[in-house]
Amino acid sequence: MSDVVEDRTETSVEVGERAARRAEPRMLINGELTESASGGRFDNHSPATGRLLGDTAAATAEDMDRAIAAARRAFDTSDWSTNRALRVRCLHQLQEAIESEREDLREELVAEVGCPVMSTRDAQLDWPLTESLRYPAALVDDFAWARTLSGGGLFGERNVRTVVKEPVGVVAAITPSNYPIEVILNKLGPALATGNTVVLKPDPHTPWNATRLGRLIAERTDIPPGVVNVAPTPSNDVAEILGADPRVDMVSFTGSTAVGRHLMRRGADTMKRTFLELGGKSALIVLDDAKPARILPGAIGVLAHAGQACAMTTRLIIHESLLEQAVGEIAAAFEAVPVGDPASPSTFVGPLISARQQRKVLDACAQARRDGAEIVTGGGVVEGLAEHLAGGHFVAPTLITGVDNSAAIAQEETFGPVLVVIPFRDDDEAVRIANDSAYGLAGAVLSSSLDRGMGIAHRVRTGSIGVNGGMFYGADAPFGGYKSSGIGRQCGIEGFEQYLETKTIAHRTPRTG
Repeated sequence: MSDVVEDRTETSVEVGERAARRAEPRMLINGELTESASGGRFDNHSPATGRLLGDTAAATAEDMDRAIAAARRAFDTSDWSTNRALRVRCLHQLQEAIESEREDLREELVAEVGCPVMSTRDAQLDWPLTESLRYPAALVDDFAWARTLSGGGLFGERNVRTVVKEPVGVVAAITPSNYPIEVILNKLGPALATGNTVVLKPDPHTPWNATRLGRLIAERTDIPPGVVNVAPTPSNDVAEILGADPRVDMVSFTGSTAVGRHLMRRGADTMKRTFLELGGKSALIVLDDAKPARILPGAIGVLAHAGQACAMTTRLIIHESLLEQAVGEIAAAFEAVPVGDPASPSTFVGPLISARQQRKVLDACAQARRDGAEIVTGGGVVEGLAEHLAGGHFVAPTLITGVDNSAAIAQEETFGPVLVVIPFRDDDEAVRIANDSAYGLAGAVLSSSLDRGMGIAHRVRTGSIGVNGGMFYGADAPFGGYKSSGIGRQCGIEGFEQYLETKTIAHRTPRTG
């Protein structure tokens, strides 16, 4: 049984009440903070307590139409797409505005996302806030917006050809609940820096961080009306308008592979550009010469934010000679890791986002047991939680062995605090197991030999991979997946170019003499 956090710091009840008082419930359409056309709102519940935090304006089909129209008009009639200096200034203004409310936003994330407050010091807030707007803003001045092709090609020296980069147009940014502000900033930054306009549709479980950005954009920046619109909605039918509307030029989506496929189908008729950052079932490959002390940190990493991250290495593919010792140490660590109230500074594992997700994870563990796997520890709800957490969506850190890589628990994204262990005999088998997946998002390799570890990294079919603790995360590092883990890249120059079209212009120069 994992240690349950019972320290005397503020609870999620108190943090949630304070966050609710400071939350922005209105959507942003055409530069105005507004209620839904119907007056409707939807509830926002705490994942840690199950209690109602508050509510948010629920965009209707009419509201989504207005948001798309505003974005289309801003792109077609304003100078946003061509005025690079304005875009850079506005991104710096937005950066400053978010910084001024960083601590309120931190509490808001703990309240509505259920992420442990310690995680807001890294990928939930502080890491993306450091780079995600600044990097693309700086790239505006350094990027090669045009280049001239050498010579005149087939038509002689008087034929001059220039390749230019232009914004795609109206971007629908659809974001998830697990790392919402991180994903939103890493979409808004490059999309706005490259001159696009945006309709942002946040996950309905975590709307307030997005609506807060909407308020800051409206009140604290010179971003023109319609350039950014924030339209939260609990309705899939309303959200799907973004995928089919011909006025939307691109869908930038982060979420499940199933929804990504659906959005691709919805956008096919209008040949909509699609960026998809989807699911993963990544592997941590531990070679026979790996230092044992490095195994445990990699294994415990899958418990961060209760395992709700697409890039987590949820398959531990370990050499058979290290299996028994590693399983014992990992099980002991899983049973000792602090689980509980995300508002507590000592909590490492908080709740899942919803009761539905909690049930999905518990069902996956039960199915693994029926398939013959051994649940070494965990696999159920967390016992002994404080009374105020009784309605929260907690799952105990879970370690599963005796798993064949073809089993559902090894193939399907669980999105919970679950690690499966699969042994191998030699390097070729390790690579084969790692690549035997519909996904290819991330991964890691541990070896005492850097050359050997790098050799394995080059053979694994995945978009990002770390060797011996190497961290690939950063606004300058392209992130995305192979196979069913997605199409395109977020961040880096590749992520910047994701939001650009390419045009070739040719002209004839006058004759001289």
